[in-house]
Amino acid sequence: MCLPAKLIAGVGALSLVLSGCAGAGGHSSSGRSINILMVNNPQMIDLQSLTAKYFTAETGIDVNFTVLPENDLRDKVASEFTSQAGQYDAATLSNFEVPIYSKNGWLLPLDSHIAGDPEFDQKDIFPSLATSLSGPGVNGAESSVYGEPFYGESSFLMYRKDVFASLGLTMPEKPTWDQVADLAAKADRTFDPNMRGICLRGQPGWGQVFAPLTTVVNTFGGTWFDADWTPQVNGPGFTAATQFYVDLVRRHGEVGAPSAGFTECLNATMGSAVSMWYDATSAAGSLEADGSPVKGKMGYVQAPVKETKSSGWLYAWSWAIEASTKKADDTWKFVSWASSKEYEAIVGKEYGWARTPAGKRQSTYDNPEYLKAAGAFADATRTAILEADPTNPGVQPRPTVGIQFVDIPEFTDLGTKVSQYVSSAIAGQTSVTDVLNQGQALAEKVAKTYREA
Repeated sequence: MCLPAKLIAGVGALSLVLSGCAGAGGHSSSGRSINILMVNNPQMIDLQSLTAKYFTAETGIDVNFTVLPENDLRDKVASEFTSQAGQYDAATLSNFEVPIYSKNGWLLPLDSHIAGDPEFDQKDIFPSLATSLSGPGVNGAESSVYGEPFYGESSFLMYRKDVFASLGLTMPEKPTWDQVADLAAKADRTFDPNMRGICLRGQPGWGQVFAPLTTVVNTFGGTWFDADWTPQVNGPGFTAATQFYVDLVRRHGEVGAPSAGFTECLNATMGSAVSMWYDATSAAGSLEADGSPVKGKMGYVQAPVKETKSSGWLYAWSWAIEASTKKADDTWKFVSWASSKEYEAIVGKEYGWARTPAGKRQSTYDNPEYLKAAGAFADATRTAILEADPTNPGVQPRPTVGIQFVDIPEFTDLGTKVSQYVSSAIAGQTSVTDVLNQGQALAEKVAKTYREA
């Protein structure tokens, strides 16, 4: 039996904590059903509540959802897809997992389903997202589409327009990191003695501090590995970027930076504790939500750069079908519906367009109803996603795709361990040189495996 979600109210946002539970709401009499494993993000909870009314009623296909927190989901997904147990037909994966899983033969290629479903309109999907959810099959088989995005995001710089106007500061439309550092210094504790210049993640984790920091590394000319798997963690570009990042957050960053992640920076921005924040484009929905204390006060510009033309990351929660499923056609019907223009309109009708799972289709950004609700950040988000290039995010060739991550299984452990060292440097407990020398040694162990292969 599915118990009600426990709702935890935050400032301008809502987080939902669920253990695994089946989809609620009526059932069809057709006897057809599929099992879906998904993360418990708010957009997915909306989907769960709408599926029976709009999908099952039309198709006769029951959808049984298992909904888990992100870390639990990743563990469950890894176990399920590795074993091809067949307990689930599809799951929410990101563009980090999809290329890895496709190479291992764990995902169903979607090309034939896409070709047979022209109303889905694959060409409407942003090219950068489509590329990040495609890849070669087993033994280098021809490249295919293996995932469809539910929603996508990049990263950009958010700032307080009213604070900048009061201080006589001007934010460039496409700032450099040097300009951002200068603005952070000028804004730090001048408008308000309790308002710091900028919020940058310092919390350990490959998906925490290294999400923004790796984009800084890219645009400073660094990389985790060059094309022949030679580690560059203590190389000049990586070192310059990390030293810059650590210095900036230590001098002008948020209070408690070594433990600050996305949520802490969101709270700091909404609480007027910082004047700038570099992070995910999806944050803008919370900042501009009804009831947000900073609604209408924020400006949004592209991710800061140094040696590259753009530097925003690329991430998407997406639907992937397990290769061993025996219900591929019914599962595709659900996947195509959940990622469709039709579904976005349903969310707009039921909950308002601001809650639409956006960031994946060009048509969303041509929709007057969506633009009216998300006008403050829609154009900046679309530009950031379109300019993101997971195949060429820096100044040198890479051995694999990825902007804010290296798309290999070992990166979760490597990135997390090095992030712990970086967080210590932000806390002033060690030097950047020592941090990156330790990181280089760890990266050498990973690289050896790939060079030998």
